[in-house]
Amino acid sequence: MKKKLPHDLHVFYLALGSGLPAVTVALLLLWLRVEDPKVCWTVGALVVLVWLFASLAVRERVLRPLQTAANLIAALREEDFSVRGRGAGAGDPLAELLLEINQLADTLHAQRIGSLEAGALLRRVMDEIEVAVLAFDERGKAVLANRSAERLVGVPLSRLLEAGGLDAGRLHLLPALQGEPHQILDLALPGASGRFEVRRSTFRLGGLPHQLLVLADLRRALREEERQAWQRLVRVLGHEINNSLAPIHSVSAGLRQSVGSASQEDLLSGLGVIERRAESLMRFMSAYARLARLPPPQLAPVEVAGWVQRIAALESRLRVSVRPGPDALVRADADQLDQLLINLLRNAADAALETGGSVEVSWSASAQKLELVVTDEGPGVASTANLFVPFFTTKPEGSGIGLALSRQIAEAHEGTLSLENRTDRAGARARLVLPLSDSGTRSPAAAR
Repeated sequence: MKKKLPHDLHVFYLALGSGLPAVTVALLLLWLRVEDPKVCWTVGALVVLVWLFASLAVRERVLRPLQTAANLIAALREEDFSVRGRGAGAGDPLAELLLEINQLADTLHAQRIGSLEAGALLRRVMDEIEVAVLAFDERGKAVLANRSAERLVGVPLSRLLEAGGLDAGRLHLLPALQGEPHQILDLALPGASGRFEVRRSTFRLGGLPHQLLVLADLRRALREEERQAWQRLVRVLGHEINNSLAPIHSVSAGLRQSVGSASQEDLLSGLGVIERRAESLMRFMSAYARLARLPPPQLAPVEVAGWVQRIAALESRLRVSVRPGPDALVRADADQLDQLLINLLRNAADAALETGGSVEVSWSASAQKLELVVTDEGPGVASTANLFVPFFTTKPEGSGIGLALSRQIAEAHEGTLSLENRTDRAGARARLVLPLSDSGTRSPAAAR
């Protein structure tokens, strides 16, 4: 294979070649016109030397800027952004080249500073957050971890990442690298044992696939939610029990003081108050027990049209209009669905009776979902913030568990329940979404 001529020799030979015709003609004229050999040799040698020095100068002039540019680029590659090329400017191709390299150095320097600052911020954030973050390479070796991960796995970072990193099996994190990318797992780790939220994603580093693992300890969040739930429960129970015990205590104290002087009518009135408040307290505790002991649903096919028609006929205070929908089946607990729809229709009827309006039930089926809507022409909902809070009610005789129980039933069937004000007129709209059974929707002919 023919060896390629180096660029500097290429330039030098071109410079020699460009001057060769002129030097040859000059030497021929010199030998033909001058008869003194000493003069010919002296002048000829001078011409040749000038020719050689001129060729070398051309070579140096061409190569020196290229070497300067190469040195500048090498400095950039070594991340030395302090070197700059002199003579940079506009109007000259070489000066423009140096100007572009200098500007590139400024840009890379700014990006390098930004990258270092962003990296320092990221490391600080990773060390401060309460979730454990680890990265594993394709061999399952740990290549990155934060302080929370260090505490969780009980291994110092220096040892965790040394010699290629510890593998996921030794860190007891192998189950987290398997299964769904987002899951809840019970893990027994040296630093903590309990339920963790696991999020896993993939990224490439150095052209190789890696897995990023994020572990969030749910114990603290669950304890906080449990504490708040107990506080709400105690607050509601205390409020309702005090509302009943206060008049009972007051009336009983009055009756005790007036024993012997009170009339039979006063005694009967006082005992009646005690009886009514005791019954109210018993109803409240019964409602609470009912909400707390909702059994798991016993699933069976339920025909939507028959279910809606049957429950709508139970409302005797006004006529509930049923808009026909597609024949559909849902797998559900029939008794619990009855209770859910009874609660929705009772609330809708209560609202409609206030304004003399009507109540309508309709349903549709799409994308393996059944959507049932109960609309009324009542005054609407003043505030939707506390609608599903247990024991919250705006009705004088309400227990405050109807909507809470209905939502609990819907969610037990993997569905949703929402309540909103109507936008076309006054009134409210309850929307129940349930998954359809495997049979899905049926045509009317198939239903018959």
